[in-house]
Amino acid sequence: MAERVEQRLEDRIPELEQLERVGLFTRKEIRAVLRKASALEYKIQRRALRKEDFINYIQYEVNLLELIKKRRARTGYSFKKDEIEHSILHRVHSLFNRATGKWKDDVQLWLSHVAFCKQWNAKHQLSKVFSTMLAIHSNKPALWIMAAKWEMETRLSSESARHLFLRALRFHPECPKLYQEYFRMELMNAEKQRKEKKEFEQAKMDLGEFNYSEEILNGEMARIVYRDASQKIKGVEFQLAVLSIAKLFDFTQDLQKEILENLQDRYADDPLTWDYMARRELELGSLQPTENTTKQKKVSEMAQKEERCCAVFDEAVRAVPTEDMWKCYITFCLERYNRKTNSKELKQKRLERTLSVFSKAHESSLLSEALYKQWLQLLLDSNLSEKAVEVAEAATRHFSQSVETWQMRLQLLIQLKRDDVTQCFEEAIKHVKSKGTLPLWTLWVEWSEGTNSKEDTEALYQRSLHATTPAESVTMKEMYLGWTYRNFGYKKVKRLFTSLCENRPFSLDFFRKMIQIEKEQESCKMLHLREYYERALREFGSTNTDLWLDYIKEELSHPQGKPENCGSIHWRAMKMLQGDLVEEFVSKYTLLQTGHL
Repeated sequence: MAERVEQRLEDRIPELEQLERVGLFTRKEIRAVLRKASALEYKIQRRALRKEDFINYIQYEVNLLELIKKRRARTGYSFKKDEIEHSILHRVHSLFNRATGKWKDDVQLWLSHVAFCKQWNAKHQLSKVFSTMLAIHSNKPALWIMAAKWEMETRLSSESARHLFLRALRFHPECPKLYQEYFRMELMNAEKQRKEKKEFEQAKMDLGEFNYSEEILNGEMARIVYRDASQKIKGVEFQLAVLSIAKLFDFTQDLQKEILENLQDRYADDPLTWDYMARRELELGSLQPTENTTKQKKVSEMAQKEERCCAVFDEAVRAVPTEDMWKCYITFCLERYNRKTNSKELKQKRLERTLSVFSKAHESSLLSEALYKQWLQLLLDSNLSEKAVEVAEAATRHFSQSVETWQMRLQLLIQLKRDDVTQCFEEAIKHVKSKGTLPLWTLWVEWSEGTNSKEDTEALYQRSLHATTPAESVTMKEMYLGWTYRNFGYKKVKRLFTSLCENRPFSLDFFRKMIQIEKEQESCKMLHLREYYERALREFGSTNTDLWLDYIKEELSHPQGKPENCGSIHWRAMKMLQGDLVEEFVSKYTLLQTGHL
């Protein structure tokens, strides 16, 4: 191993001598480089290789290249690059090749090599890297796209890019993204050739030696890609994606028309098709000339465009009466309403249209739960509270099992300070199954705390403990404990705590809340604290180290505490805690003894 390291260090000497001779590095710096390189070389020559050692070595060499680049810029010396930089670049490529050969599955390592090649313009080497990487990671479409994009945009080789895409499609014959990027590449190639031809014609050059195919210039290759993809990839999303790509090029009108016709013929019943067709009306030319138009005319023109969009949507919901179709229509209306405009008339028109569409969807019973919520918010923002109450009631009729919908209605009634809040709560509890009703009960008791008498609220808390599932009742116990202490004081909360402890389950916060209440008393008794800690440890002693440590701290710091009990508590903790928690407890206990916890 030492011989190999020495040989590699000797190979460095010519470049280091050049660095010193041309004044980029001092002799002291050269020696430092040799020492560091020696240490790094030994690490990558060991039997048990580590990826981090290769990464560190590569990073060091890259930093060295950057430093040389800065020194050259400062001194203005630009010669001897073959003897200096090229030697280091070759070494970095060798390191990357060894690393990727050892850890073939690490895609990030391959991508780092690709990035390095791009940074230092190593085109020939990058071509080899892509070739090797794709042979190993042929199952990743994104890597094929990256390689083809580099061939097209950097090497300006449409043939190589096309070859890569065709190879990729043999591995991934139904990958939409590959087809989209292949389609884009063919259109980019056509646009590039059209520009070249135009420039040659403007320069009045003879085009005889250049072979510009009319089919390629008109985007026929992209049309072939699209037709092939349409047979293999189903779904309106793909059609819309290629259409959006085609619209980026000004010579694809016929291609766009074909895609649009295909979209309407094959996916006439898809809401996304209708959504696109409706929104397209906004992009089409205006009915009036746009030159020298006033603000009023622009507002009028925009209103007309939106009316045309809505006419298409109206036809859509008749042709495809589904929840998704109404969602597209409503989403469009909300987007238009939320757009900023200085015209109050246009803003009001958009609001009326949006509310009308919500009503129609509701009448058709095709409004989703989420859209009911948006409808309510819109009504409240528009100060239409009475209508909002009606809509909330309708929503709970359609989604009577939904906790979120009842919660939404109840919050509205509470916000508006309506008289029928209690009646609505009762109705909600009757319709919703006991599992999952916790949000309703917490909302009910919180409202009752600020509205009803203490007796009514207490009765409600008692009722909630029986109505909720055992797991959910834990939260209600915590809330009940806190409310009782705030309203009735220590004696009653202590009795309540004892009563609640008769029925499991409990939460750790339930016990901690009672411990905190005890600590807040002027005559805080250690006897009571021990009782609460012991109860908590019976439930959580095997899974919580902090509880044991808090108990020990209490015995040590409380005026009535007994430090001699700490040894017993420690012994019990060691017996009761499970698995790795024992080691964690020992570490924390040691810190406690040394005063660091």
